[in-house]
Amino acid sequence: MEATISRTDHPDRDLLRLADESEASVADYVGRSTCYTARIGTQTVGQYLLLHTRPFTAELVSLAVHEAWQGRGIGRRLVGHAIRTARESGFRRLELGTGDAGIGQIALYEKCGLRIVGIDPDYFTRFYPVPITENGIQLRHMVRMRIELE
Repeated sequence: MEATISRTDHPDRDLLRLADESEASVADYVGRSTCYTARIGTQTVGQYLLLHTRPFTAELVSLAVHEAWQGRGIGRRLVGHAIRTARESGFRRLELGTGDAGIGQIALYEKCGLRIVGIDPDYFTRFYPVPITENGIQLRHMVRMRIELE
């Protein structure tokens, strides 16, 4: 069964926390974003938020797939959907930020056409009150990625 992706006004809070452990960070952008969910039947299996950040620029934030559904191509479909949606909405650039220890996420984004364009040094140690560990490594830096949509 293939996932269908559609817009919703009700983000799945568990997925928001899976994607971003900072309630303050989520509270900052969730109300300014458009949420898209992937569903199989009536079950939400993944989601992402699209945030208009600057003229002609959107940011893909809080992409997450429920752990039981990971490794089945849902993340790739969500990223592809985000790219198409941003392009169709008139954006010329899609950006995102992810943790430097998120090797799998970085590889996924690269496979979908995004490229690393910079590092925000010590982002996670400056803005997150509790250390976050991923793949056995404490997150420190935010890897900034981008795809041009023109």
